[in-house]
Amino acid sequence: MKYQFADCVLDLDRRELTRGSQTVAVGPQVFDLLAHLVENHERVVSKDGLLDAVWNGRVISESTLTSHINAVRKAIGDSGAEQRLVRTVARKGFRFVGDIRPVGTPEAPREAAMMPEIAIPATAVTAQKPSIAVMPFQNLSGDPEQDYFADGVAEEIITALSRVRWLFVIARNSSFAYRGRPVDVKQICRELGVTYVLEGSVRKAADRIRITGQLVNASTNGYLWADRFEGALDDIFALQDRISGNVVGAIAPQMELAEIERARRKPTENLSAYDCHLRGLAHLHRGGRESVEEALPLFRKAIGLDAEFAPPYAMAAWAYFWRKINGWMTDPALETAEGIVLARRAVELGRDDAVVLARAGHALAHLAGEFESGIGLLDRALFLNPNLAPAWFLGGFLRVWHGEPEAAIDYFEHAMRLSPVDPELYRMQAGIAMAHLFAGHFETASLWADQAQRNLPSFLMAVATGAASEALSGRTEEARRTMNRLRDLGPTLRLSSLKDWLPIRRQKDFALFADGLRKAGLPDM
Repeated sequence: MKYQFADCVLDLDRRELTRGSQTVAVGPQVFDLLAHLVENHERVVSKDGLLDAVWNGRVISESTLTSHINAVRKAIGDSGAEQRLVRTVARKGFRFVGDIRPVGTPEAPREAAMMPEIAIPATAVTAQKPSIAVMPFQNLSGDPEQDYFADGVAEEIITALSRVRWLFVIARNSSFAYRGRPVDVKQICRELGVTYVLEGSVRKAADRIRITGQLVNASTNGYLWADRFEGALDDIFALQDRISGNVVGAIAPQMELAEIERARRKPTENLSAYDCHLRGLAHLHRGGRESVEEALPLFRKAIGLDAEFAPPYAMAAWAYFWRKINGWMTDPALETAEGIVLARRAVELGRDDAVVLARAGHALAHLAGEFESGIGLLDRALFLNPNLAPAWFLGGFLRVWHGEPEAAIDYFEHAMRLSPVDPELYRMQAGIAMAHLFAGHFETASLWADQAQRNLPSFLMAVATGAASEALSGRTEEARRTMNRLRDLGPTLRLSSLKDWLPIRRQKDFALFADGLRKAGLPDM
């Protein structure tokens, strides 16, 4: 969608502002502020409305808001004295008063026309991103020569975080400008316009290094995460890489949970596409049938608010996969087709988004049977973001089904090392259980399946893996008890329908799984 006013054109899709024939360089928050005022030109927008839309509800100073309004006016050839385009309404807020002419309307993708419930709207609301600043790590070693290592760790973390597409990361030069200055976190967040700050320190003792890190939420001034890492100095750069990967893998889920909580507290009438997506994620992570049914409308609403925002397409497709794997589909043919359309659209929109490629690729493998393509998309996701735990465990699942259980075990273990308190840990546990089952490690498979079931008792695959591994390890009574729960959760599941349920490609894996379920008591027909 484009808006023309005065001698300016505001292109929401490309996030470009042009004046005359020249492109005007504006910061992301200045652009979002202008876009929000233009899209709501028929009314006065309050300060609170701007804080919700542009700063995700974060408290900022009056001077920060004023400077951004002034930047908007300067970018479009207005001023505080003239107020030809952006008018200040005393004690009320601001209003865009210029003559606006919409230019063109984006076309709905051909696939979307197949699904009226997620039809692409004529206008879109740009999704907001959470933001973080990584501060220079303190050198507590008493050895000035270790300054370079402390800086290297922080720089590696900045680089790794920059691969997280849903996150806005402040550049090194800006955050490192605070080196040696006694500045509190709230001041840093106010001056840099970020929600989160990562702090850390480095201490050297003999031939070892200890790194500590803390993630702070500026809006609450509370710690979301803290941890420490130790390693030998014999390969200092490998240690930097390992620490940065572990830090990013650990804090990304914590930030996502904090963003979900922020969106949950936000008034329903003020939700953006990003907020709706986060609320949908909160439901989907719970994993239950009702939770998934509540997630899908939120993903559709996000798509309706921003037709170019790829993540809700991917997560909606993945929700259909989750319904399939748990036997919850009411119209399998229709839901499978819808999931495939959503996944393809997600890949089209999010070619450089690791999260989107991981979820959409996994969904396509399950719903469309496109395993090679799915594995390729997950490999690209890991190329884009090697620290993305979901890409590792979803890649592990595809390798399980593809007949590579030992490689899959490595993938699941790596995912759990990256994100040991992940909200999706039960999925990782179920996946590694199935991998151990196919590798012939029946007792280990049973232990992992039991953990997954404790975390999500309704996870049909985890219960089936538990029943099969118990039966194959000779624990007949335990297997029959687990089978009773399996038949309660999936009353229509039969040995004859296994091929339609799980995409197990290697015949010997399928035969082993079926044999275990048969011994546990699953009927043939």
